[in-house]
Amino acid sequence: MPNSTSDLREAIRVRALSEGFDAVRFARASAPDKAAGRLDAFLTQGRHGTMDWLAGNAERRADPVALWPEAKSVVVLGVNYGPDHEPLDDLKDREAGAISVYAKGDDYHDVVKKRLKRLGGFMVERFGGDVKVFVDTAPVLEKPLAQQAGLGWQGKHTNLVSREYGSWLFLGSVFTTLEIEADSPESDHCGACHACLDICPTQAFPAPYQLDARRCISYLTIEHKGHIPHEFREAIGNRIYGCDDCLAVCPWNKFARTSREAQFHPRLELKRALLADLARLDDAAFRDVFRGSPIKRIGRDRFIRNVLIAIGNSNESALAADAERLLDDPSPLVRAMAVWALSKLAGTERFAALAAARAPHETDAEVREEWSMPPASRI
Repeated sequence: MPNSTSDLREAIRVRALSEGFDAVRFARASAPDKAAGRLDAFLTQGRHGTMDWLAGNAERRADPVALWPEAKSVVVLGVNYGPDHEPLDDLKDREAGAISVYAKGDDYHDVVKKRLKRLGGFMVERFGGDVKVFVDTAPVLEKPLAQQAGLGWQGKHTNLVSREYGSWLFLGSVFTTLEIEADSPESDHCGACHACLDICPTQAFPAPYQLDARRCISYLTIEHKGHIPHEFREAIGNRIYGCDDCLAVCPWNKFARTSREAQFHPRLELKRALLADLARLDDAAFRDVFRGSPIKRIGRDRFIRNVLIAIGNSNESALAADAERLLDDPSPLVRAMAVWALSKLAGTERFAALAAARAPHETDAEVREEWSMPPASRI
């Protein structure tokens, strides 16, 4: 049994590293500095879009004690998921879909939570007290808490940046009733750099350290359930699940390293995910391909919506046949994006002929609107 807080910290740190965590720090269970105000401003301005779950748990999210009054300390943990190549290179391959680095392997929620539970169990058995474990889906402001623990800092793109791992850390936390000495917070090391702001294809950052999720490609392709606004479709390019641009361009990635965790390495079928193959997935095939993947949670229809936008941006006329086949899809969301993709690839005469034959029989208003839009309105 440890006889000092330093022994306690070291025992937890050693066990966490043995469970596969790469970074281990400690924080008080208190509201991170300025986090509540920033969250309130974000919500008040409506920048969370349709993510109503953010507003619903705002009070609990802003303060660990509001989430669990008995909590005294938080063990904040990171798992490196650094890629084995430059993610921005994926944007050059217009026959394939670009998938965010974090989603190419197994679902990190499952992987990290199992490790958190084992670590929490060790802490209770060894030191007593009680614990609760959280990873992403719980109402916890993980990035401000990680900065408070000294794991990294929130950059101008609002994501966590680590001096050791750059942009590529999955976060998790163990809340505990134990009193554990806290680490010092990490300071901001962005300096005058604004590369992450400049590279954003949709100008989703109104100002440094502010994000408008409604303009963010990650939000649009993952969280947004409906039709993606026309103004963002060309900017999406071939991104079919998430966007890593602001993460990948960060200069601190010079210290990043490839993840040692095999479960986070890209699945073979996602190393180069061809749009033609993805466009042929029905619901059963989609569920089979993405079993155990975070991609599965958005469902087949939203995923094919994204694939069709990438097809429309591909400049590959051969892919027009895949879009045309999806004009008969049961999902209006898919049919609408199939129309948009064909408007980009099929040629004026072919598209006009399809519109004349199909638009009068279309039952969904959104799809009819796609058929009727003039070319300039599709951008």
